[in-house]
Amino acid sequence: MEFIIATNNAKKLKELERILNPLGINAVSAREMGVVLDDVEETGTTFAENAFLKANAAFTKTGMPAVADDSGLSVDALGGRPGIYSARYAGDNASDEDRYNKLLDEMKDVAESDRTAHFTCAICCIMPDGTKIEVEGICEGKIAFKPSGSCGFGYDPVFMYGDKSYAQLTSEEKDAVSHRGKALRKLQTELNKYYCK
Repeated sequence: MEFIIATNNAKKLKELERILNPLGINAVSAREMGVVLDDVEETGTTFAENAFLKANAAFTKTGMPAVADDSGLSVDALGGRPGIYSARYAGDNASDEDRYNKLLDEMKDVAESDRTAHFTCAICCIMPDGTKIEVEGICEGKIAFKPSGSCGFGYDPVFMYGDKSYAQLTSEEKDAVSHRGKALRKLQTELNKYYCK
């Protein structure tokens, strides 16, 4: 079964493909399908609302089962920021490094005990009959004082899971504990229910 993945983020696409393919889902990008997905204005107030907007745009354009996620980092000491604005936290054309450095700068005076944070991944899947499947995964952690590791993307170098940053975990280790891995395993369960109706 082919599902179109509604993202133009190559690193996120690779992670989604890596987790979905063992579930029997052939995750394909819009580019692979010869389709141009317009950038969707993320006007939702939650991760789930934004995931739906992206999945619905891909489904409407292609008629294929469409999967989209909206993910972000919420830091307790910052009142939940950057949250749904994680990708735009340091401006529209900022790099991953710009974003996590802005975060580290904002937290430079925050004690280790108060550096709690969590990643959220909301996934929306729209099936050919219009059925909407929504799931969410959360991973609790802390914000480091400095970046470490070279794997992953986004805020991974500053998000500590236990004594390692996300960026110090192998792909397999990260998939086993990450917000996206948790959400995708929930999606698998829901898809099994859908197909067994």
